[in-house]
Amino acid sequence: MPRTYTTIQGDMWDSIAKKTLGSEYYMSGLIDANLEHRETVIFPANITLTIPDIATPVPNNLPPWKKGSS
Repeated sequence: MPRTYTTIQGDMWDSIAKKTLGSEYYMSGLIDANLEHRETVIFPANITLTIPDIATPVPNNLPPWKKGSS
């Protein structure tokens, strides 16, 4: 069963991504999982959004010897 989030008045994509996925950088993945709401900037209350499973990216700023093999 997919995880969901029910909005509160004033929620925005970046704040929802931060609350549910741990970082506002996951906002595009959140939008992709909820395309029917992609035009919404500021949410009203009681909109149910699907929270996608996000793979943790490997940071690009690590030196080559600290990066895991892909």
